[in-house]
Amino acid sequence: MSKATRTDTRSPAPHVADSHDLIRVHGARENNLKDVSIEIPKRRLTVFTGVSGSGKSSLVFNTIAAESQRMINETYSAFVQGFMPTLARPEVDVLDGLTTVITVDQQRLGADPRSTVGTVTDANAMLRILFSRLGAPHIGPPSAYAFNVPSVRASGAITVERGGKKAVKATFTRTGGMCPRCEGRGAVSDIDLTQLYDDSKSIAEGAFTIPGWKSDSFWTVRLYAESGFLDPNKPIRDFTKKEMQDFLHREPTKVKVEGVNLTYEGLIPKIQKSFLSKDKEAMQPHIRAFVERAVTFTTCPECDGTRLSEGARASKIKGISIADACVMQISDLAEWVRGLDEPSVAPLLTTLGRTLDSFVEIGLGYLSLDRPSGTLSGGEAQRVKMIRHLGSSLTDVTYVFDEPTIGLHPHDIQRMNDLLLRLRDKGNTVLVVEHKPETIAIADHVVDLGPGAGTAGGTVCFEGTVEALRAGGTITGRHLDDRAALKETVRKPTGMLEIRGATANNLQDVDVDIPLGVLAVVTGVAGSGKSSLLHGSIPAGEDVVSVDQSAIRGSRRSNPATYTGLLDPIRKAFAKANGVKPALFSANSEGACPNCNGAGVTYIDLAMMAGVATPCEECEGKRFQASVLEYHLGGRDISEVLAMSVTEAEAFFGTGEARTPTAHKILERLADVGLGYLTLGQPLTTLSGGERQRLKLATHMAEKGGVYILDEPTTGLHLADVEQLLGLLDRLVDSGKSVIVIEHHQAVMAHADWIIDLGPGAGHDGGRIVFEGTPADLVAARSTLTGEHLAAYVGA
Repeated sequence: MSKATRTDTRSPAPHVADSHDLIRVHGARENNLKDVSIEIPKRRLTVFTGVSGSGKSSLVFNTIAAESQRMINETYSAFVQGFMPTLARPEVDVLDGLTTVITVDQQRLGADPRSTVGTVTDANAMLRILFSRLGAPHIGPPSAYAFNVPSVRASGAITVERGGKKAVKATFTRTGGMCPRCEGRGAVSDIDLTQLYDDSKSIAEGAFTIPGWKSDSFWTVRLYAESGFLDPNKPIRDFTKKEMQDFLHREPTKVKVEGVNLTYEGLIPKIQKSFLSKDKEAMQPHIRAFVERAVTFTTCPECDGTRLSEGARASKIKGISIADACVMQISDLAEWVRGLDEPSVAPLLTTLGRTLDSFVEIGLGYLSLDRPSGTLSGGEAQRVKMIRHLGSSLTDVTYVFDEPTIGLHPHDIQRMNDLLLRLRDKGNTVLVVEHKPETIAIADHVVDLGPGAGTAGGTVCFEGTVEALRAGGTITGRHLDDRAALKETVRKPTGMLEIRGATANNLQDVDVDIPLGVLAVVTGVAGSGKSSLLHGSIPAGEDVVSVDQSAIRGSRRSNPATYTGLLDPIRKAFAKANGVKPALFSANSEGACPNCNGAGVTYIDLAMMAGVATPCEECEGKRFQASVLEYHLGGRDISEVLAMSVTEAEAFFGTGEARTPTAHKILERLADVGLGYLTLGQPLTTLSGGERQRLKLATHMAEKGGVYILDEPTTGLHLADVEQLLGLLDRLVDSGKSVIVIEHHQAVMAHADWIIDLGPGAGHDGGRIVFEGTPADLVAARSTLTGEHLAAYVGA
């Protein structure tokens, strides 16, 4: 076979297609960005750094990722776009060189009771197919193993319109795997009737003890009294069997009370609809307390918490049912799947094995597939989302990560770094928003935003290599090699918080004494049992305030002033100074601009296109009626006060005519946690993850608890801010509080008075105390993974 010979020995000119090796951003103005223009190299790992609130997420997520997603959505037909989320074009002049963006953020996974790790990652779908092919006895298709699918049976006549119409007798059955008792939730709720009424009294004597059920309420108490089903003057304990059935369980029935048509319903279904169907976090405190007293959740006795029907639990492969497989630790399940040798389902076994191995590789081998997705931490949720991308054959994609090292022990960060480099080496562009020096160190390119946060940020302070960043004078560059030193003297405990026989999740009968009156740190690799020990095992009734990482709920009308309760004293101060009522100074109440209903903007819905939000013409975005803005306090109107930063407002409400001690106290706490730059009226939806957690901490600092439990308070904190957080923790302890912190950050460990290290591994390899003592003893012993990493960190 002849081969063509090349006569031209000169190197060919680069192809024009190879010249597009940069993502260009010009004039980005999202949130606090100030006309940012940068060029980001493609097929490289670029890390975005800067203090919390400096604009990193605004640039990476709200500009680059948002525009890529919007342009991809525009490739679909208008019909399809009508079903997709509508995205507005980011505030930016030019965005050039974009590729398809895959976003892996820290948004918590849905907390629906039927959503589990297995359903989120498709591992359950593959397991169901596997059992429907190999399970014995065979019970049906994959849906027969799904706890979200109920069994359905129906029979009757159907009319087939074919030629002459003809009625045909037909039956329909579908076998589902849902447990009929708990409806696939794994838990059943029991209502404690003694919390709903006093059975020694009659309805007329006020037997009900339910919040808000007043004796003259037409829709509740009077409805029961005058329904005709019960004797309102008879004590409830004397009701006949039929009266009790009607009282507690009667189906909805139309009744006439005083000439008005109403629906009567048994007490238990009524309580379930009016209280239990609502989100507990969004309830008022006294209602939430009632629900917690009145309702107990117990494991479903029929399916033993597996969520599955009897048939699904009975069908097995090599003695293992699908319920057993979902309860197994994923690392063990991967081993079991590898042991199945069935040529008929070989491609399925390969894909399932690869998915389960990805869990192990990413450091989540300690989870089980039946773990509810709402119980995962932000870091765990982010890594679960990464699983589907690890084995992907796609290249030339832009992956965007939001602090992928959150919730990771220093030992696990190395593994995460390897994964980021592997994604890059496949020819992808990797953009990472990150604070940890270990991840900044592996970057090919660093973009540092700042110099401050909020309005003091939003500009690019530095672009270049890690070495150049160290030599540069930016805050990040100066703090990159910061190392906290071990304390020379540690505080002495004033008491002990005893935990005995803790067995929550993977804890193995743990006994531990947590010292009080000091800064105690609980550490260990991800999945070793830290949260189970502190959130799941502390005895009830202890004087404990827990600040976890759960999301703050709030609409675009919510802001730091409404969330912290700061707006109440401010409204009262305005009302008192002007002799009018406080409701006028609320943009959600009487003072709201009638044109925009207090939102400050008017929205125009453009169907499948992104809706347009324009500042309200009437109030010019101030949210209040013009007449309300004529009332002043200390020379400022209410809209000017809400536009102040926390630092400004602290000075304003601290002295002079506007002096309001209650407001000043709340503002002091916000400044203490490093949120001095936030404006009081800034919507909560614009805050970063780290800012939200510190806002929550500031709110909880007002509570009277003597023991504070903080769950990774360094989340989202810049290296420079960690120092300020340590000062805050010290102030809390010195004021007589006990502070217990779940933390991986070595600076916090080094600063602790006492360390409790769990391990040695994750899942069933963890759950034991491997060290208790001072940080200095841990470094000296180097007996655990934490000890080795802490020793390296402090340079011992």
